[in-house]
Amino acid sequence: MKTEKIKRVRLSAFLLFLFLIVGCENPFAPGHYTDPEGGSGVLSDLTTPDGVFINLKYAYTFKDTSIYSALIKDDFIFTFRDYDLGADVTWGREEELRTTYGLFSNSERLDLVWNNIVLSSGDSTKMNIVRSFNLTITFNPNDIIRINGRVNLDLQKNATTKRWQIARWIDESNL
Repeated sequence: MKTEKIKRVRLSAFLLFLFLIVGCENPFAPGHYTDPEGGSGVLSDLTTPDGVFINLKYAYTFKDTSIYSALIKDDFIFTFRDYDLGADVTWGREEELRTTYGLFSNSERLDLVWNNIVLSSGDSTKMNIVRSFNLTITFNPNDIIRINGRVNLDLQKNATTKRWQIARWIDESNL
């Protein structure tokens, strides 16, 4: 009697496991998402500058630091204006990843909307793109911050991997 029950439990566990494996490509790292703005929803391979914006939106939507870190060059520089100090503040890749991890960890939801490209110049290996955006950060239902502005990005294409990454980010937002 006891042996029959153990066999049924094992069979049920095996069938559940089989169902999960067959029904999902990878339940821990989804490769697609539904873009409410009508995009294809596929994670970009970063072979175009637009792929950087697609993956930034994906990284923010899913709070995915591995996707985000792949977008940032090793010699990355971030700059924003601290209006309280009356000065520009700059940091590198490590502080950028720590700061972004903190944002991803401490927010309930992030909604990033890319708007018009204001400026685009460059060539096949380096681009400067200034683009407007709206970012809504929901920490909880009573604490929501809306940020509007522009990003001023210098993108560089890696000669070996052929992937675009962010070399410099100047924040031109209302924060």
